Amino acid sequence: MRELRTAAIAALTLTVLLGLAYPLALTGASQAVFPGRADGSLVRDGGRVVGSRLIGQDFAKDRGAFQSRPSVTSYRPDATFFNNQGPNQRALATQLKGFVASYLERERPFTPGLRAARIPADAVTTSASGVDPDISVANARIQANRVARVNGLPRARVLRLIDDEAHRPLFGLAGERSVNVLALNLAVDRAVTR
Repeated sequence: MRELRTAAIAALTLTVLLGLAYPLALTGASQAVFPGRADGSLVRDGGRVVGSRLIGQDFAKDRGAFQSRPSVTSYRPDATFFNNQGPNQRALATQLKGFVASYLERERPFTPGLRAARIPADAVTTSASGVDPDISVANARIQANRVARVNGLPRARVLRLIDDEAHRPLFGLAGERSVNVLALNLAVDRAVTR
């Protein structure tokens, strides 16, 4: 009986310490040190939350917006995963052909002569999470033609917005430059309303 009581006290103590106290301490520390990140890096526009810098969104319904990379999760942040298909699987080849066809259908009217070989890889492949918020600068530059024309902006202005929003990972020290799609679309919206 004494061993059972000792085990129950140990289980209760560890549950309180590791199940309640430790998570609460980490949550409090993260709120104090990184309040924006701890709350999900939410992006606000005009006082309302329009998304997160960390989670990609589907902008397909807005022809005048930059488009995120394809997603196998339909951009659902509660169901992040990758498609787990290899280069020898027909399903992946079929999926990629569909992504290429969709990209060419959307961008070729605004970028005459655009061929599949010139499409950046991130424009037609899914990310590991399915909700990657960034696209490559090369992808954004191709989309700039459509975004500029649909919104009635000079192409040079849209290219400057891309350059202004472009960033490198790892504190700007390494990797290719990329652009956060939500931030870029908000910048385009501000340029249109001026």
